[in-house]
Formats: sequence, structure tokens, C-alpha cells
Amino acid sequence: MLRFEPVTLLDISAGLKQRRAISLGHKRLCQSHLSSTTQTPHSVVTGTIPTAEGEAPAPSRVLVVVAHPDDVDFGTAGTMAALVKAGSHVSYCLVTSGEAGGDDLPLNEDELAALRQEEQTAAALAVGVQDLHWLNYPDGRVVNSLDLRRDISRVIRIVQPDVVVTQPTEANWDRIYGSHPDHLATAWATMAAVYPDARNPRSHPELLAEGHQPHTVKQVWMMWMAAPQGTMLHGDITATFEEKVKALRCHSSQTDRIEGLDDLLREWASGVAATADMPPDTLAEGFRVIDTE
Repeated sequence: MLRFEPVTLLDISAGLKQRRAISLGHKRLCQSHLSSTTQTPHSVVTGTIPTAEGEAPAPSRVLVVVAHPDDVDFGTAGTMAALVKAGSHVSYCLVTSGEAGGDDLPLNEDELAALRQEEQTAAALAVGVQDLHWLNYPDGRVVNSLDLRRDISRVIRIVQPDVVVTQPTEANWDRIYGSHPDHLATAWATMAAVYPDARNPRSHPELLAEGHQPHTVKQVWMMWMAAPQGTMLHGDITATFEEKVKALRCHSSQTDRIEGLDDLLREWASGVAATADMPPDTLAEGFRVIDTE
């Protein structure tokens, strides 16, 4: 249903490195979310996500699992907006409330957590997402534990998604700020929740006692945060780019002092589209696809 063709990936980081934030901390915040490819070309298989009329049906239900508020919007808000428009039901699962992000704000952890939950809720609404699940794990201390696997499995069984979107399991040491330990732990716990936990009635039997029946996820889409490999899908976000920007602007505690955010996002998305040989002026987000059915 999707057309695949080989593509050679080129380095798109040069332009990103030239963009500046007001402070080094906020520059690093941008780069942590907008990590790009390494300089070594890779041959992959690529296709596009069906979101337009006349294409293959979009996924019926999609669940995005990320470590922190704003992770979803830097990585995939444009695609989620397009999927919502195409009829997909999209849900978010936030492992933490982001209370460790914003050391320059005069707020305690509880106040910052509440603020960031409000920001993420507004950002989700900006792209048409209303279903949010908060796990409230401590920000900066997320580990790939059985408890986290169980809690993500619970959300999977509740939402029953066809596709789970999450962060990459691989660290990218060319962009250390994108390899936050919380991101990696969340990604690995999510993969374990998808397989084997959420589908196995013997995994976390307390979930059955709560009435949550096993569910098999068909695919995982990993956000493109390092050199792509294997099968890639690209979401055309040209028509939803402004919604992505609006969503990120909702995270004012994190993005207000980032200089040139709109241009930075546009440059990154243009580079992603170029690696997939999409038409000129196309903006895109990329995902590595893992079949899990």
C-alpha cells in the first residue's frame, strides 16, 4: 500500500548548527530535539505516511509515548496533526511531567510540573489531540523498569493503537543532548510494552484484573533522531507546519527564549524531506518503522 524506494541520506546538520539561541542552554534544548543525521550516507528503504484523500488508509488509532512534555511536538506534531485531519484517533502518553526542565524559572517542581502539563495540553489541542495520559514518573530519573513497562502496557491496552510512536532506542553521540537518559529509557520500556507485555495475558496480570485486555500493536514508528536505517516513513507536514509551530509555542517555559525557532524548524523539516527525495519546498518528519504484529 506504500511505495518504497532506496534513498541516500546526506548530512543536514550544517544548517542547524548555524542557528543560534539566546542562551547556550536553549540552543542545546533545540538541538536535543532536532538531532539530524551523521555525515556518513546510509541506504534505507523509504515511503510516505498516507494522510491525503485517495491514499492508503491512515492508521485508525495512534499512541505517542515520550519522556517529557514538548518531546512529542519537536519530534512529530506535524505528522500527528496530519493524521488527525485524515481521521486517525491520536493519543499521547507522557512518562514525566517535565519538572526538571526550566532551571531558570522561579517555580518549585510541583509548580513547574503543573505548568508543563498545562502547556502540553494546549499544545496537543493545537494539533487536534485531546486524549493525554500522564504517568508522573520523576523527570531526570526514568529507568526501564517493570513498573514503567506495566504502566505503558496499561495505556496501550486502554488506547488499543495500531501504531505506537516513540523516541529512538539508540543514542546519537554526535548530538548528546538528544540522547537524554529519560528518552532512551522511555523508548526501551515502550518497545518492551509493545512486545511482549501488552499482548501477553501473562504479563502484568494485575492489568487483566483491572479489566484491560491484551492488545497487539501492528507497528512502532521511532522518531528520527539519529542516522536512519531499515525502513523509513516520512510524514508530509507542509500543510500542518504552522500547527507544529503553534504547538511548540504553547511550551512557553521552554521555547520563548529560542531565537529563530520557526526558521530552525523549517530548515530541519526541509532537510528531512530532501533526504527522501520529496518535492522541493516539502517539509517532513521522519520515522523508522518496526513491524510488531
